[in-house]
Amino acid sequence: MSDFSKLTTEGFNEKTSHIDKLDSLEIAKTINEEDKKVAFAVEQALPQIAKGIDAMADSLKCGGHIYYCGAGTSGRLGVLDASECLPTFGVSEETIVGLMAGGYEALYSSREFAEDDFESIVKELKLRKFNMKDVLVAISASGSANCVKGAIKYAKECGAYTICISCNPNSELVPMVDIPIIAEVGPEVINGSTRMKAGTAQKMILNMLSTGAMIRFGRVRGNYMAYMVPSNRKLVDRAIRIICAKTGCDKERAAYELAKSNNCIADAIDAIEGVN
Repeated sequence: MSDFSKLTTEGFNEKTSHIDKLDSLEIAKTINEEDKKVAFAVEQALPQIAKGIDAMADSLKCGGHIYYCGAGTSGRLGVLDASECLPTFGVSEETIVGLMAGGYEALYSSREFAEDDFESIVKELKLRKFNMKDVLVAISASGSANCVKGAIKYAKECGAYTICISCNPNSELVPMVDIPIIAEVGPEVINGSTRMKAGTAQKMILNMLSTGAMIRFGRVRGNYMAYMVPSNRKLVDRAIRIICAKTGCDKERAAYELAKSNNCIADAIDAIEGVN
């Protein structure tokens, strides 16, 4: 891409052109009005999100792994979503992995130059033995990041399924992947600041993909986190309440079965219900 001005995410937002003259409440209202557009943009991509959920769940059922990758805000959101799957759904750290251009130091310190490195994420995929059972989810608000293009190319060479999350209808990633997910949120409040509407859209889509895949993978009972890791007092209490709600037992029995089941909520529920 030589003319980045053609990207929707780099566009000029007429509605916020005088935001620097507004008071604090008016600034908040203006941002809020723009943010309201995000959910509607994501809604337009629901059929593609559903396909992504199925692809990810199928991979997990076959012993594969999910890899998110990106640079800047996009990469950080991927790492965030991946890191939350372990405590929420009780999966291993290798099940859903977030890879960041510039390495994990880029999570808290800007390494924006890494976006242009075609091989920066490929190296990580090779180290982790990425293969055809896995799924790559490439995240780039603009759809122009070289690091994710390189990752997609390598994933395709491995025979793996590929998904992209972008906010530009003319994203260069669309023809490269099996499932393009595009949420066209329009120009940002602060021109080009894709940590705002684009970032919010990407977060919403990642929530849907990982949660949907985990539901299809059997890590949810009803709408309860049956494999949540109860690692503090609040979560232990939540686990006991989940067991009580699902089985109708009292808290004492729930606590006993939870401890007996090595803190696995689903196993405690099965024990009480007599499931072998």
